[in-house]
Amino acid sequence: MKFIADSMLDRLAKWMRIMGCDVEYYSKIEDGELVDLALREGRIILTKDTLVIKRKKAKGNFFLVEGNNYQDQLKQIVKRYSIDPYQNLLTRCIECNVPLEGIDKERIIKRVPKYVYETQESFSTCPKCNRLYWNATHKDKILRVLSVISSQGIYYSKGLS
Repeated sequence: MKFIADSMLDRLAKWMRIMGCDVEYYSKIEDGELVDLALREGRIILTKDTLVIKRKKAKGNFFLVEGNNYQDQLKQIVKRYSIDPYQNLLTRCIECNVPLEGIDKERIIKRVPKYVYETQESFSTCPKCNRLYWNATHKDKILRVLSVISSQGIYYSKGLS
């Protein structure tokens, strides 16, 4: 499944990328361009804008997201599309939406703090923006947020490394 989120859903798009979902997001995009891009790329439109869903080209290819809290929005999407929030966790760049690639530890020695290099074994990088990723304390926060979603009657395996 591929999605495109309107400009009102930046935090939702980020969290969906954290879960490994393919979500395009542009901070500034006209409604018509958003709908056309969704059609061209086979993406489901995620929007809070009722004017977007009234467009003829958007018919049957949208999900109207309710509320302003990203956790509530995330619950809606996870439930509607039966997404396991843990299955592809941390496999996409949260900035570029590109799948991450593993990178040899020796290649990043000068790009991370010494402590990180000494305490982490596994690193990933975005082939588009070159951003580096590794398991750090932020993963605990991510897992706490996802556990709240899972505790709302949506249960998934938590097979994490």
